[in-house]
Amino acid sequence: MQRLQSKLCVVTGAARGIGHAIATRFHEEGGIVVLTDIDAHAGQAAADALGCRFLPLDVREEGDWARLAAEVPVADVVVNNAGVTGFEGGMVAHDPEHASLDDWRAVHAVNLDGTFLGCRYAIGAMKVAGTGSIINIASRSGLVGIPGAAAYASSKAAIRNHSKSVALYCAQQGWRIRCNSVHPAAILTPIWEPMLGDGPDREARMAALVADTPLKRFGLPEEVAAVAAMLASDEAAYLTGTEVNIDGGLLAGSAAAPG
Repeated sequence: MQRLQSKLCVVTGAARGIGHAIATRFHEEGGIVVLTDIDAHAGQAAADALGCRFLPLDVREEGDWARLAAEVPVADVVVNNAGVTGFEGGMVAHDPEHASLDDWRAVHAVNLDGTFLGCRYAIGAMKVAGTGSIINIASRSGLVGIPGAAAYASSKAAIRNHSKSVALYCAQQGWRIRCNSVHPAAILTPIWEPMLGDGPDREARMAALVADTPLKRFGLPEEVAAVAAMLASDEAAYLTGTEVNIDGGLLAGSAAAPG
């Protein structure tokens, strides 16, 4: 039996990267998957390739969530994956001294407001049945300070905490609606391509970027998707309000042998 057989699963930011990998894995596990994304063209293409449904969604916009609720009033699994780093339009200052308020707010609008609205939608879509799984994609950056990406780190830390609030709230209501956060570190998605390039030094660049990771490699979107599938399934019925780190051992400490 596939683990998500007949479960209706909504995934945000599903056109590419981690979101697309999660949507693909959920589909393989028997889920009825609704892909959403702000990029309607790429989102529709991804959904068509899987044979799934696509709905456009700007996670910052309350009206878009209301339209999603009207189209998909009931859900078993909601993955709040859509997110930005703040560097999508090029390198700008995101350190605590020089970041502009507009740039700070832009990151939080997608990452944090989008997750808040997604959790609120999920509760409404799950509370009649009284059961479900909410999975919020945070980041290793939400567990440590990132001086050059302060807004991103702040937003992901807030997602971790809000996930716990949602988990406790649902438990207070007597619902079996679970909420957990996933914290990936360096996952090889298209976001890294500008830094890696396609030249002869690509492998060296990759090695340098994961030099501090004990497993000495990037994680793969499919590895994040495997954890999401577990959290979405009934196998994780006793897991709520917790976080799963997918970081190659980075937060465990140093793998270096003492001299």
